[in-house]
Amino acid sequence: MNTIAIVQGRMGSTRLLGKILKKINDKFVLDYVIDRLRLSKELDNIVLATTTEKKDDILEQYSSEKGIDYFRGSEEDVLSRYYHAAKKYKADIIVRITSDCPLIDPDIVGEVIRQHNAGNSDYTANTIKRTFPRGLDVEVFNFDVLEIDYKNATEKYQREHVTPYIKEHPEKFKLKNVEAKGKVYRPDIRITIDTIEDFELIKKIIQNFRDLNFTSEEIIDFLDKNPDLLEINKFIKQKSVRSN
Repeated sequence: MNTIAIVQGRMGSTRLLGKILKKINDKFVLDYVIDRLRLSKELDNIVLATTTEKKDDILEQYSSEKGIDYFRGSEEDVLSRYYHAAKKYKADIIVRITSDCPLIDPDIVGEVIRQHNAGNSDYTANTIKRTFPRGLDVEVFNFDVLEIDYKNATEKYQREHVTPYIKEHPEKFKLKNVEAKGKVYRPDIRITIDTIEDFELIKKIIQNFRDLNFTSEEIIDFLDKNPDLLEINKFIKQKSVRSN
């Protein structure tokens, strides 16, 4: 089974332009996403799925320099971008990752993949019920499920956010939620980048560690010892999945 992480990313983010190529230490935000995913033994490949817009030429160049595969597709129809990327690289299982989550945990990615395979599920995620910190999100689904999604999702928000159609039809698909356990059961924590406040918090977290291999438990320990840091992005609200 060819298991591919497809990382969606573009330069035209509405709340923080160019956020994925902002630097922390000597690395881009996107470097942290890719390099941490490379630590996962369950992944066969990583593909950056960006847009055909001129402003995203830099991400094609980034992919070539980074030595990863890439796909360019629709800016607004992200579902189409995922489907054609998965088809091009012959994915059997797709792991959906967003490029604004530089603290993505390879162990959590691996666990969601393993539970997906063991449970013979169509769609497995750790976000159906939020128990993990926001920013450690992992969605795993089979290619045939993605194809059904691609052919049947008609609403704008379903195309933009890739998986709503799947989650809205539990009668069609076998869904499984992976819940956090122990220390990482912290749905109150936000460690994704959507605004400058989010970026400042992530920067302080990353700069606390000497190498790339820090765990989610270590992140939470650091934040619990420095609770003032959570005040930085405390009032940031996540954008709704449903478009107005």
